[in-house]
Amino acid sequence: MTPFAAETLEPIPGPAPIRRVLVVDDSPLQLKILSSMLQRWGLEVFQAQGGAEALRLCAEMRPDAVLSDWMMPGMDGLEFCRLFRAHCGERYGYFILLTSKSDKAEIARGLDAGADDFLTKPVNAGELRARINAGARILQMQRTLAATLGRLQAAYDAVDRDLRQARTIQEALVPRRTRRIGRSQVSLLLKPCGHVGGDLVGSFSHCERSVGIYSIDVSGHGITSALMTARIAGLLGGDFPDQNIALERIVHGTLFRPPEEVARRLNERLAADPGVGEYLTMAYAVADLDSGRVELVQAGHPPPLLLRAGGAAEFIGQGGLPVGLIPGARYERLRLQLSPGDRLLLYSDGFTEALLPSGAQLDTEGLRALAQGVAGQGTEYLDDLFWRLTQRTRNGARLDDDVSAALLEFGG
Repeated sequence: MTPFAAETLEPIPGPAPIRRVLVVDDSPLQLKILSSMLQRWGLEVFQAQGGAEALRLCAEMRPDAVLSDWMMPGMDGLEFCRLFRAHCGERYGYFILLTSKSDKAEIARGLDAGADDFLTKPVNAGELRARINAGARILQMQRTLAATLGRLQAAYDAVDRDLRQARTIQEALVPRRTRRIGRSQVSLLLKPCGHVGGDLVGSFSHCERSVGIYSIDVSGHGITSALMTARIAGLLGGDFPDQNIALERIVHGTLFRPPEEVARRLNERLAADPGVGEYLTMAYAVADLDSGRVELVQAGHPPPLLLRAGGAAEFIGQGGLPVGLIPGARYERLRLQLSPGDRLLLYSDGFTEALLPSGAQLDTEGLRALAQGVAGQGTEYLDDLFWRLTQRTRNGARLDDDVSAALLEFGG
């Protein structure tokens, strides 16, 4: 039987994702017949009489398509196909197995090995041409997709570089993790779950007798929230007291505004911004470092945790409205008294809403137990607290939300 129809076929038209074809067959006659037909279609043809020789050729000329006999001595077409797939790298090659097998189980074996298509021997020229054209369409789509993915990767890399730079800038919003004022100390922890986050902690002071500390959590995640934290850092920054809305200049110096007044001022600014849907929760405290008196506001933020020197722990506050959510919102001032050795912990819900292996949240009682079990002082205490949190959570060291905290240790 003649393996090809006698018709004359024109070269394959259009774009040419298939130009190099490797023909593998232990029969010199079959090699000659197949190669002749492919060459008449304008394709560049390479020949191999076995799988081992074909693999060497593949490494040198990277074929666009392979036509391989299934039954060959030594390495058969199935094993050659597996090895071809294992070594073809990112450049995909269309693989056609030539076989006299028609059993469905055998065809499934070929597909599992990595074959794209089959041709039954003896080969019909029109069918071969149709399979080559089908392979060309698939390769064209694959290469178009690869080019698109390449452009997407380049765009992602550019965004990734920008986000890394944004993280560096955001980290600069907390330039000092620890600050000693007389016998007291303020320490800060900021752990975004992504490149940038929506949490912010900080402290500021205009004298050695008092300090303001805050913990803020902007709604949402990502760039928008990070931009909001940058704006808030400018409004509560310690480097430029004249711009800090928590401080009031008077004739003979500077005073801290009441905490509830600070929350109200922030709320007015954010609620008045057109097109801004983000809001924030905040815990903000002002401590008199001589007397130990603390005034604070809780604006939708988790309740601050007061850790007494004797080991007791209590939560302060009942909630309150978030900042920037409702125009005209009012806030309540809370008061407490610190004794030497007491600590006040402001924290974000990244602690209390962290998921445990059971699927439940750590919650405030879990945080209480965690905080009471941590030793050390300052940043060492906060770092140990964060480490213990990662050991308790479902995802290990990876958290699903930003985690932040500000710790005031009162020395008296």
